[in-house]
Amino acid sequence: MVLKVFFPSCCSSADSGILIGRWISEQNSAVILAVVHFPFIPVQVKQYLGEVQRVTQVSVSVLGSWSNSKQEKEESLSEFLEDLGTIFCHEPWIQISKEGDSKFWSCSILQKHSTNPQEEEIILVYYDQRKVMLSHLHPPLDTAGQGAEDASKLSAIFDTVARSQVLFMTDRYDEGPIKLTHWQSDGVEASIIVELLKQASVPACMLLTLLLSLLSGICRSRVLKFWPLSFLWSKLSTCEQLGHRLQHLQIISSNKKAQNQNQLMRKANIFVSLLIDVALGILLMSWLYRKNRIGHLADTLIPVADHVAEELQDLLQWLMGAPAGLKMNRALDQVLGRFFLYHIHLWISYIHLLSPFIEMILWYVGLSACLGLTVALCILSDIIALLTFHIYCFYVYGARLYCLKIYGLSSLWRLFRGKKWNVLRQRVDSCSYDLDQLFIGTLLFTILLFLLPTTALYYLVFTLLRLLVVIVQGLIHLLVDLIDSLPLYSLILRLCRSYRLAAGVKFRVLEQQDGKPLRLLMQINPLSYGGVVQTYRLPTYSCYPRDSWASLCKKLFLGELIYPWKHKGDKQN
Repeated sequence: MVLKVFFPSCCSSADSGILIGRWISEQNSAVILAVVHFPFIPVQVKQYLGEVQRVTQVSVSVLGSWSNSKQEKEESLSEFLEDLGTIFCHEPWIQISKEGDSKFWSCSILQKHSTNPQEEEIILVYYDQRKVMLSHLHPPLDTAGQGAEDASKLSAIFDTVARSQVLFMTDRYDEGPIKLTHWQSDGVEASIIVELLKQASVPACMLLTLLLSLLSGICRSRVLKFWPLSFLWSKLSTCEQLGHRLQHLQIISSNKKAQNQNQLMRKANIFVSLLIDVALGILLMSWLYRKNRIGHLADTLIPVADHVAEELQDLLQWLMGAPAGLKMNRALDQVLGRFFLYHIHLWISYIHLLSPFIEMILWYVGLSACLGLTVALCILSDIIALLTFHIYCFYVYGARLYCLKIYGLSSLWRLFRGKKWNVLRQRVDSCSYDLDQLFIGTLLFTILLFLLPTTALYYLVFTLLRLLVVIVQGLIHLLVDLIDSLPLYSLILRLCRSYRLAAGVKFRVLEQQDGKPLRLLMQINPLSYGGVVQTYRLPTYSCYPRDSWASLCKKLFLGELIYPWKHKGDKQN
């Protein structure tokens, strides 16, 4: 039999005393939690352990004795420590002694009440009690009372240390009759600022919850369900982002306690994401309102819009001629070109009509940056969508005309083959046509086929322009999704305290000597950065469809519209 003794490394320099911990019989293991120093009264120790066991539901008991010969040089100490086994009556009784400055400790097992004592091999495992306590390789605290489901798992060791938190609240400065050595024996690890924030967070969360409930009630009111407001709320990415942040605020202001580690980390990640988002937004707002940058931006916006309109006019003039030497249908080319030129003229008039109010609009829009950088980026995306609305209209006109001709040609092609599309059965069936139908179908097919190159060229040009705008807006929303979904708190925790995000443990063999117990060091393996992002990534919504390249090419060929926004029901939860 192999007996494993898990000894906290913080107790290696403790004074002589007795070892208290938990004996796990299924694993034949002893988990040492603390060392009780001399002098003490055994009755008081038993009473204290009984209170700890009642609070933590962990069978804490005296497992053995600890002797540090560097502090105690009396010859009768070892005999006294052996006699303690008759007082506390634990089987087996573990005796660990540190011999001066030697790295090798002696560890022995006493089994006084065993009829057939067997010599057991002892493995001494050192562990960092602080890291094991703060890591989360143990079961959740609310289900820990059910016990370890699988006794062979190492999680029972972590569960024992985590549930014994009350034991670590006693430090050397307490005036009680019992003096302990553990990872917090020099003082409970805490922060006055953190404790004050915890006390102040309760009324703040209650007030924030009340305000958010009123705001969410207004958002769910029937007023916003009517056509103009419901359309804007579902199409503008700013409204979507505000709704997304409103859900985040409701999560972090909820007074409901997190049930497990994932919920706690999700709340912390949302809080840090909101904090950094608002901080970046305030920095952006301070930069915009300094040195009259908003006025310079408004003065630049109108010339840029005029330049874009002039470039579009030059492009349309080029298409109305002989673009790249292609032979176009003259009549259709002139009709389409003049139609789009008239739209550009209307757009320029609209921009110049708004030019006196643009600086004021930008000034008020800049104030929205205090809500966060993501809100400012979504507003920028909506502004780009409004400023390029004429390009979107050109794309829709070209796509609809091209789609009409493609579907007309495919239907007439089935007519030549004696086929037709069965709408009820959703399949192609055979059909007999008379001579008049074939003659009219031939004329229409010829007309559509010879008009297709002109329509396809306009559709191709405006589709490329639309894709350029979609790519710019997509990059903006990728940045918004990155800020919304990146688990910043988990990444900071992985960088500073990697043991808090544990993925497993590893054992390193220390110095080994014949006749001495095997000494191992238990170390915690942290999660990789990719694992942290994958495990604790926050859910976001996406304003753009994530189609495959094949699906996108199919849409482009058939002339189907590439919508710039997703519908509200397509939100990713």
